[in-house]
Amino acid sequence: MMNPLPIPSWNALHPLIIHFPVALLLVAPLFVVVGAVISPPRGRAFLMSALMLMFLGTASALLAVETGLAAGQIAGSTPAIRTALAQHEDLAETTLVLFSLLTVAFAALLSFSGSFELDRRVNAALLAAFLIFYATGALFLVNTARRGGRLVHELGVRAPVATSNMALAAPDE
Repeated sequence: MMNPLPIPSWNALHPLIIHFPVALLLVAPLFVVVGAVISPPRGRAFLMSALMLMFLGTASALLAVETGLAAGQIAGSTPAIRTALAQHEDLAETTLVLFSLLTVAFAALLSFSGSFELDRRVNAALLAAFLIFYATGALFLVNTARRGGRLVHELGVRAPVATSNMALAAPDE
C-alpha cells in the first residue's frame, strides 16, 4: 500500500521550502508601507503583521538554508555546479544573517516607537530608513533565488522530491 502523504527526505525538502521565505520576506515591506501611511492606531496592526511576516520569513529562510546545504551534498560535481553552488550557499547564508538582523531591528523599532509617543513624521522617517536597509536584504534575497534558479534551470541540478522507497503507482481505477 502506498503512503498517501509521503514525507520527503531532508535533502529533498529544499525545493518545497524555498518559496516561503521569498514570498513572505518580499511581501513584508508592503505592510510596513501601509502601516507608515495609515494613522498610528490602525497602522500599528499592519506594522505588527509585517513583523510577523518577517519572523516567519526568516525562520523559513533558516529552514531553506539547512535543507539547501543537505541538498547540495547530493548535487552533481562538475566544476560549474560546484562554483554556482558555493556562490548560492554564500549568498543564502548572508541573506539569512541580513534578515535575522532586519527582523530584530524592526522589532526594536516597533518596541521603541510603541514605548514613546513619536511624532508621526519622525515615525515615518524611521520606517523609511528601515525600508532602505530592507531593500538591501531584498536584493540579496532576489539574487540568492536567481542563483538557485540558475542551478536548477541552467545547470540541471535537481533534488529528489520523492522518498527513495516510494514506488510510482498508477491511480486506482
